[in-house]
Amino acid sequence: MKLYDKVANVLRENIHAGLYVAGDKLPSIRQLVAAHKVSISTVQQAYHQLEMEGLIDARPKSGYFVAYITASPVLPVTSRPAQRPIEVSQWQDVLQVLLAKEDVSTVQLQHAMPNMDMPSLNPLLKKMSSLMRHQVALSLPYGNIAGAPVLREQIAKLATNSGCVLHPDDLVVTSGCQEALSVCLRSVTEPGDIVAVESPSFYGSMQAIKTANLKAIEIPTNAEKGLSLEALELALEQWPIKAILVTPTANNPMGYSMLESDKKRLYQLAQSYDICIIEDDIYGDISYQSPRPKTIKSFDEDGRVLLCSSFSKTIAPGIRVGWIAPGRYRDKVTHVKYVSSSMCPTLPQLAVADFIQSGGYNRHTRKVRLLYKQGRDHFIKCIKQYFPKDTRISFPQGGYVLWVELNKQYDAVKLASQCNEGEVSIAPGTLFSATGKYRHCMRLNFSEKTQAEREHGIRQLAAYINKQLTD
Repeated sequence: MKLYDKVANVLRENIHAGLYVAGDKLPSIRQLVAAHKVSISTVQQAYHQLEMEGLIDARPKSGYFVAYITASPVLPVTSRPAQRPIEVSQWQDVLQVLLAKEDVSTVQLQHAMPNMDMPSLNPLLKKMSSLMRHQVALSLPYGNIAGAPVLREQIAKLATNSGCVLHPDDLVVTSGCQEALSVCLRSVTEPGDIVAVESPSFYGSMQAIKTANLKAIEIPTNAEKGLSLEALELALEQWPIKAILVTPTANNPMGYSMLESDKKRLYQLAQSYDICIIEDDIYGDISYQSPRPKTIKSFDEDGRVLLCSSFSKTIAPGIRVGWIAPGRYRDKVTHVKYVSSSMCPTLPQLAVADFIQSGGYNRHTRKVRLLYKQGRDHFIKCIKQYFPKDTRISFPQGGYVLWVELNKQYDAVKLASQCNEGEVSIAPGTLFSATGKYRHCMRLNFSEKTQAEREHGIRQLAAYINKQLTD
């Protein structure tokens, strides 16, 4: 056991034993250095470990305090989608959300957008500016079709945090995770094939299925445990499913993270039926868990898992730097990627590679994880306070989106339309189903603006909800 683990264990035991209660200030770093005869960095690591577990909060210039633990809300019920392959619809509704005008006065709760005002992004911005001023010629020729080697080296190193052992040559860089998912689907399927997906599921994934002329079979999902493996196995027995598309860590839209044992079981199911898994891990690096959860890819023994991710949700969507670890499908993925968009712009890749190599990426994700976790707790508190009492809310384990399930007497589609005329916007639940289910549900983000502005948005939304009963 490492020294910082020993110090963290002592503090953890004292908190659980009640020696320190919520709101109490913990010993200073210097006090713990003297008490345990360890270095300052050891104590800092111990406190960081407890921060990641959500047991303590760091307050600038004040020290460390025992966190107020947020009680889990009443979770949404397990979904019950149609257990047959269906064609994906909803594109016009998705397009309406994507083309919605951005109004700075509106609390935009419909987009899954990271906080891009963090000072921890400054090193990346400076590097991008420097590249544009001094090395812009690098962006003019064709780049490596698989992506800049220096970036793939850094991604391979990052992947060890999720239990993966990857070589830079195992990776293909893409224009964001949306392209990664689309390329993977077209690489492992033929038109008319069936793909198993979570329900509800990210609308970008569903539209990638639609564009590839595939059918989706929606698998029931639990707000705490994720994809129902029992329902998936029944579907695998009944239908010629070609691939499984999942977001098992910090899921979008529900926020759950599957247990490591369930991820392994899911991989074993894919082995048994000899099909592939397309794993969307775009929120994995901003999971609230410490250490960061393993990917399904970390269990991959025969290359059947195509791992997709991006820096769009951890850094900023505009940089458009994503990647695939395609396993046995590398040659096919590289070909489809070439046909899709050839190579990706070089300068963003070099800037992100430098950001990772210099330690800036780890510092940034460490800060935003805490910010988003605090945002989640405050957001849930506001929803509980202002929404109808029978509202069900997911309890995200990472990222910055959650799922709200209203009583079925409410209509989130009409609600979204009403909101467009006001000061808040939402993503109705129908976007996250192949056939427009979840009309009484919505996905909201808790990264937009300040806590006070988000609370104002929730109050506005609650007013529209209450108005539906009187109209």
